[in-house]
Amino acid sequence: MKYVIFIPDGSSDLPIDALDGKTPLMVANTPNIDKLAENGFGGLTNNVPEGYTPGSDVANMSIFGYNPADYYTGRGPLEAGSEGIPTTPKDVIFRCNTIFSETDSMDDFNAGHISTEEADELMKGLNEYFTEKYPDFKGKFYTGVSYRHLFIYSCDSIEDAEILSAIKTMPPHDIVDEKLADNLFGECELAEEIQQIMFESRQYLKDAEVNQKREIPANMIWLWGQGVTPSLPDFEETYGITAAVITGVDLLKGIGNFAGMNIINVPGATGYFDTDYEQKGQYGIEALKDNDLLLIHIEAPDEAGHAQNIEEKIKAIERIDEFIVGPIIESLKGQDFKAAILPDHPTPIDIGTHTRDDVPIVIYDSQRDGDECESFDEKGVLKGSIAIKEGYTLMQKLIDGDY
Repeated sequence: MKYVIFIPDGSSDLPIDALDGKTPLMVANTPNIDKLAENGFGGLTNNVPEGYTPGSDVANMSIFGYNPADYYTGRGPLEAGSEGIPTTPKDVIFRCNTIFSETDSMDDFNAGHISTEEADELMKGLNEYFTEKYPDFKGKFYTGVSYRHLFIYSCDSIEDAEILSAIKTMPPHDIVDEKLADNLFGECELAEEIQQIMFESRQYLKDAEVNQKREIPANMIWLWGQGVTPSLPDFEETYGITAAVITGVDLLKGIGNFAGMNIINVPGATGYFDTDYEQKGQYGIEALKDNDLLLIHIEAPDEAGHAQNIEEKIKAIERIDEFIVGPIIESLKGQDFKAAILPDHPTPIDIGTHTRDDVPIVIYDSQRDGDECESFDEKGVLKGSIAIKEGYTLMQKLIDGDY
C-alpha cells in the first residue's frame, strides 16, 4: 500500500464577494482533485488544537501525525532542525524575519521578498556587527531562505531558556501595518534583551550595502516563534511505514528531520508563487518508489492569502492540480494506494492571515467506494462522512482505514 498526503497550504478560505460568494477552491479548475473527491470520502478536520496559534508549524505537525500539545516547542526549533544546527538545552531558537519598517510599524513582513543571496550578506553582517560591539554576545544569526532566517540565543541556564521560550511573541505576518511597540514581548529582563537586539539591528542594516540597492530595504529584524529543540518519536517506529517529505519550507523539513523522515530537496522549490510545481510532482513520483508515504506540501496558496491576491491563489490551486496531484495519482494507478488532500489551516483573502477554522479534507482509497462527497472545497465536503476533529489522529486513521 502506498500513501500520499497533499498539503496545499492555506488554500481554504471564506466566501469572497469578488467571486460571487464562492472561495478559490470552489472556482479553481481542478479536474484531478475533483476525481479524488467524487470517488473518495469527504469532511472537515482541524489541525490546530484549542489555545494554539494557527501557524503552519502547529498545523503541519498535526498532519505529520504528532500532537502539538505533546511535542510542539516553537517554530524556530523546527526550522533549525531542517538545517541540522546543533543546539543545547540552554539554546532558544527564534525565527528571524528580515522586515521593512519605515514608520515604526510592520510595513512589510518580508522586506519585498528579499533574495536568499542578499539576506545571507545581511545575516553575516549582523553576526559581525554584534560580536564586534559585544564580545560576549550570546546570539548567532543563521541564513535561511528569502526573508525566513534563524537566531539562536544561548541562555545562562536551562531555567532561563524555559522562561524565554514561554514569552509570547507575535508573528510578523499577523501584525502588518500595526505599531511595533504594540506587539513587543513584555518587560522581563530576557525579553528586553531580545527586543534590544531587534531594534539595534537597525544600526547595521540601515547602512548595509545590500539595502542601498533595494526598493524595499530589509532595515530591521523581527524575532518570534521561539523555543527549545523538540524530541519527536521516530515516524517509522511509530506508524510502521517509511515516509518522505517534499516542501520548500524549512520548518516542515525540520519536522520531518526530527521524525526521521526522508527529506527530498527539489530544485526550484521556493515556497512562493514561482515554485517549480512540475519538478515537485516528478520528484514526488520518484519518492513514492522508495517510500511508503509521501507528504507533499505547497506553500503558494498561503502566500497568496497573506498577499490578499485572489488571482494568484486560484492559479496556485490549479497548478497543484495539474502538475502535482494529476501526475502523482496517474503514477499510482494499478497499485493499492490512499491519497488525502487537505490544507493545514485557512488563510482567507479578506483577512490576510491564518485562522483556526476547520478545513476541508478528501481521502481517496483505491480499495473502497467513497461517500457522498461532491468536491474538495469548503462546501462540497459537507455531505461526506469524515469528522476528524483532532488533526493529529489523521495519520493513524489513514493507515487503518478508519475514516
